Amino acid sequence: MKTKQETSARPDLPLDGVKVAAITVVWAGPHCTQVLAEWGAEVIRVEPVDAIQPYSRGAERIAPREQLIEMANNGITLSAYPDFDPGSEPWNRNPGFNSHSRNKKSMACNIMTSEGKQAFLKLIEEVDVLVENNVPTTIEKAGITYDTLKEINPRLIMLRMPAYGLSGPYKGYRAFGTHVEAMIGHHYLRGYPDGTPDQTGEAFTADAFAGLLGATVVTAALRYRDLTGEGQQIEMPLAEGFLANLGEFILDFEMNNRVAGPQGNTHHSHAPHGVFPTLGVDQWIAIDVSEDSEWGALCDTLQADSLKKNIHFTTQLSRFKNRTALHEELAKFTISHDKNELFEQLQLAGVCAGPVTDDVELLSSPQLIDRGFFEELDSPVIGNYRYPGIMTKWINTPNTLRTPPPRLGEHSEEIYKELLGYSDLEYKELLEQGHVGDRYPDHLLPEFLHSSQ
Repeated sequence: MKTKQETSARPDLPLDGVKVAAITVVWAGPHCTQVLAEWGAEVIRVEPVDAIQPYSRGAERIAPREQLIEMANNGITLSAYPDFDPGSEPWNRNPGFNSHSRNKKSMACNIMTSEGKQAFLKLIEEVDVLVENNVPTTIEKAGITYDTLKEINPRLIMLRMPAYGLSGPYKGYRAFGTHVEAMIGHHYLRGYPDGTPDQTGEAFTADAFAGLLGATVVTAALRYRDLTGEGQQIEMPLAEGFLANLGEFILDFEMNNRVAGPQGNTHHSHAPHGVFPTLGVDQWIAIDVSEDSEWGALCDTLQADSLKKNIHFTTQLSRFKNRTALHEELAKFTISHDKNELFEQLQLAGVCAGPVTDDVELLSSPQLIDRGFFEELDSPVIGNYRYPGIMTKWINTPNTLRTPPPRLGEHSEEIYKELLGYSDLEYKELLEQGHVGDRYPDHLLPEFLHSSQ
């Protein structure tokens, strides 16, 4: 296990020197800027302290510890503060926020006020990139448009990540990842023929994909700027970005007029393909067979001669046509095996397989531990915990997590004075007027927090 703090001795990273302003909420935008920060960019979160920004630090959903414990006992993850205790600064302890906020800075600034707008425009003069994933009409209401910002900084790259786009009848519509996935047919494909369309819970695939894609297109735009000297606006709707992943189904309809039905636990050509029970309570292994040689290896590993000799399962086509019966019969053999031992045996035999793991097993994964994936970060308001580490390894630029998630407004004084050129007096006036600070005003907070100051 590694414990990493910021160090001036670390090697240069690919995006060192790039400054990114972020007006981001929920998942896709914060994930995008998290990746940019991991690659070395200085990411500045622009967030108000005189108003609660929804779907950001979770401050709109604060409850007493007793209520949070009750919520947790009913499976509600919003209660997952350390020891289920919101503390006196719950907006700094929210797990959803902290999971995407390492290596970032926080600047207190409300772009909807005249003072905040002025400071934000000064910031635009200094940054290379602006990332936002708000409802388009919301950000435009504040006058934060590319046409306005490029007059201040012609080299600015502005990444906009709306749900459905900056034009069209759905422009102003609100959505989380699950709504986008439903709208583009993803839930339908993931559902079961005899059931309802599949729901993905809080693991929004569209958001995760958008974060990575967003970071990629920003680096491409930086390269374009290096070549031409020009900044630009990039429009990247979540729906269209994720829809590209369903291209084979769309083209199959275009070419063959075939409508892809719900896939469930199946694959459009592989069989067997799915999760199968193993030894123990609610223990499973995922298995995928794409060709006949793998089928033979699977049967040999399981010592399933009856399956191997079954005339209904001898070819890939016959297995696919009889996949329901195949899966039922295969489960009779996997149920007597430990999932991890079977995983190792099947991999040695050349069969694609992997155990279905829970959180405890994931954190103790020998693969991830050997690679040092999880890293510890220490925060004065959260404590010392393990975080998912850097997703990529660069041979010439070794990288680690550098700083814990920023406290609300933690870097305001540094940014206003050193980067934007505000005087001590000007900053003091903003502080006295409540435009900057490190805490939301009491009238916006639940009563139980007032005594904890």
